[in-house]
Amino acid sequence: MNDFEGLSYRALEAALEDAGINPVHAKPLFAAIQRRLLGADLSEAEGILPPVQRWLASGQSPKCCELEQTGYTPSADGFTEKYLLRLAEGAEVEAVRMGFPGRFTACLSSQVGCAMGCVFCATGQMGFSRHLTAGEIVAQAHHVERSLRASHGDRLRNIVMMGMGEPLHNFEPLMEALDILTDNRGLNIGPARVAVSTVGHIPGIQKLARHPKRYSLAVSLHGASDAERGALIPVNKKWPLAELVEACREYSAIKRARVFFAWTLIGGVNDSADHAHRLAALLTGMDAHVNLIPLNATEGYEGEAPAEENVREFQRIIQESGLPSTVRQRRGIDVAAGCGQLKAKRRVRAAAGP
Repeated sequence: MNDFEGLSYRALEAALEDAGINPVHAKPLFAAIQRRLLGADLSEAEGILPPVQRWLASGQSPKCCELEQTGYTPSADGFTEKYLLRLAEGAEVEAVRMGFPGRFTACLSSQVGCAMGCVFCATGQMGFSRHLTAGEIVAQAHHVERSLRASHGDRLRNIVMMGMGEPLHNFEPLMEALDILTDNRGLNIGPARVAVSTVGHIPGIQKLARHPKRYSLAVSLHGASDAERGALIPVNKKWPLAELVEACREYSAIKRARVFFAWTLIGGVNDSADHAHRLAALLTGMDAHVNLIPLNATEGYEGEAPAEENVREFQRIIQESGLPSTVRQRRGIDVAAGCGQLKAKRRVRAAAGP
């Protein structure tokens, strides 16, 4: 049976019913798990009545997810914090908290490592170990939320599945986790405030288009031809660019939603005016937004960040084509918490955190 954190409201009702307990008890128990974040203190929670207390004490109920913080690194920017979290069997993943008061965001991982192998991404350089369960994904959000409540008296407003792993490669556990995190009886994060990032997992995009909730879709491009993109993203050979763009157009049409495209700008590789013009042509007619991300350094890739004037010119061309474009704020770079830098590795500045 899944960890308590990975049980939806309906799944919790079913677990109680299987234990011979009236499922009406799911309401206070779900609130204790998903809203109050009580963890191991469930049996002492207000509203938990004796039948449920006995079940919790019997050893027959699910357990709370074992997620231990083994590293905590605040960025000098004052707005970003990275958490190294150990799972039950000893594997580690990273989660990041970023934002300003009133609009904090949690960046969560979906896998230990990643099978996609993007050459400039630290997680891709790790290789793939395993998928995370729904409970492990939810537990990361709980960890960030607890820290935020303790340090700022605030709450999470947004979730981005842009941490370690390819989220759509782990589709069912991901959807289970997001269903829990967006439940209004729990953390109540609106689906519109959840972004799912993908390197271009076409079957996952097609499933996401038909999923009942509308989460934002963010797609990593980085190249406007199969040759250029394939050199950076090996899975482009399996899911070619033309098929990927068609899947994105289909998603946009079905969901009536904008698709966000990420383009990591690498000096001398994909940051020229010609690249910008070809990207604009590729996305012609689509409801799209282009996020430009100057390359963040990783140990396993020798590429360099682009010149600032190249970034400005690239964005100008994209915007003049009629596509909105944003240059991603560089957050947490000093503690390897930026886009593409997560690798479950302790940093020199790691310190005891909340």
